[in-house]
Amino acid sequence: MSSSDEEIRNDHYGFLSLRSRLYLALWGIFFLVTTGSGIMVWYIQKLQVLVNDDIPRSITAFQSAEALETALINQKGFVTYYLQDRDPEWLHRLGEYRQIFREKLTEAEKHASTLPQKELIREIRVNYERYILAKDEVIAHYVHGRVAEGQARHPEIRVLFFRIMQHCEDFKALHSRSMTALQEDVGRETSQVRHVTLFILMVTTALIFTLGMRISRQILVPLRRLAREAGAASCKAGNEVAVLSRGVEGLIRNAGEVSRELERSRENLEQAERMVMVARLAAGMAHSIRNPLTSVKMRLFSLSRSLNLDADQKDDFAVISGEIDHIDTIVQNFLEFSRPPKLKIQSVSPSDVVDRTLDLLRHRLESYGVTVRLKREKPLPPISGDPEQLKEVLVNLMENSCQAMAGTPGHIEILEIMEKDGAGCPVACLCLHDSGPGIPADMVARIFEPFVTTKEEGTGLGLSIASRIVANHGGTLAVVSQPGRGACFTMRIPLISQGQEGEGDGPHPHH
Repeated sequence: MSSSDEEIRNDHYGFLSLRSRLYLALWGIFFLVTTGSGIMVWYIQKLQVLVNDDIPRSITAFQSAEALETALINQKGFVTYYLQDRDPEWLHRLGEYRQIFREKLTEAEKHASTLPQKELIREIRVNYERYILAKDEVIAHYVHGRVAEGQARHPEIRVLFFRIMQHCEDFKALHSRSMTALQEDVGRETSQVRHVTLFILMVTTALIFTLGMRISRQILVPLRRLAREAGAASCKAGNEVAVLSRGVEGLIRNAGEVSRELERSRENLEQAERMVMVARLAAGMAHSIRNPLTSVKMRLFSLSRSLNLDADQKDDFAVISGEIDHIDTIVQNFLEFSRPPKLKIQSVSPSDVVDRTLDLLRHRLESYGVTVRLKREKPLPPISGDPEQLKEVLVNLMENSCQAMAGTPGHIEILEIMEKDGAGCPVACLCLHDSGPGIPADMVARIFEPFVTTKEEGTGLGLSIASRIVANHGGTLAVVSQPGRGACFTMRIPLISQGQEGEGDGPHPHH
């Protein structure tokens, strides 16, 4: 008896039929893929909570502590300036920064989640009130000419000042350790996802290989022999093979889709890790750069008021001040990129946003020599969005267009129209087309990626932030450009559905 006959005999008298074993194997692969996908979704949701909730909360608290230090340093500087020239304007500025300090202290208190953090906030508040009272008494002594009495209080005030600064540093250190712990959590979750992915791929590959061998050994070989021996019966056998072949091809496609989905998940996890690193980098930059910049700007302003400068020296001071503002803008871009914007959703017409933007940029456009042509048949219907964030997108796009035209006279055309998306739903569409040199062809596909820029001094984050804001509104931001023919940026945002009209707190676009 041949081996093929023996296999047919075993299949006929076996406990499970061949069909049952094939179905069992297919259901096993389906169960494995479904379970693995569920595990992957669970891990990704955990990572989303870390990246979208916990990390931005720690960054915000860290920035609040930074702002407390800056406001306190500015208060000290304004009192010093007042004691030097007795200009009442310094006392007015002192009051403003005291209010800023209290607001930032309240914000930091909201983000204090542990007992040590709350205790530090309480110490800062108590010592700050004592600091203000002592400072006001010193100012009163100087105002009434009691200089010696005022100078006698300086050591006490100095102790309070440095005590508050130390509490702020301790508060930042607590949140810095919290961000480090969050990064470690992301690393552990990423490692778990890698292990699960590898296990699923190995087991799926083994099951598919086993199933293929069984099909070849127990189905294809007997069918070929029957086709040779049975003649007309081969037609029916051929149909069975075709059906089975289509089933296997579908299974292979599903396995390929799962593999691609796992690969996309891995890329998302790597992107989450990079976002954590960028967040820590942004926080570190704010700590390491912004305080020295604030001190330099204050000193520079003080020198410009106290020194008798000629025209060249004034130009030098203006250039230095401009470069400091440029550095501060770069740091601010990093901070905006590291945390997702918090949208304040309301019903607003995109046409109103365009009008506000043009009114805001009117003088700046004139300085660039750029004219704007607005094409609007009637105002666009309302969308559910944050007008300030959308205005930031339009400002960014128009600023880029003006800078691309390099100071030469040009124009920007804004077209407002209605379109339908792939599902047939209406969307508001804003098209901004400039007369600049356009975007190089090799950069068009990557222009919305972080750190990609066509400007020598740009950070490459403006368009990435703009694209993320539009995406958070449920819309898209696209670009079409040809060298020498300008660039056309198109922003599409869905309208408010009928079920949302009249509901102030209805469903919002995903964040």
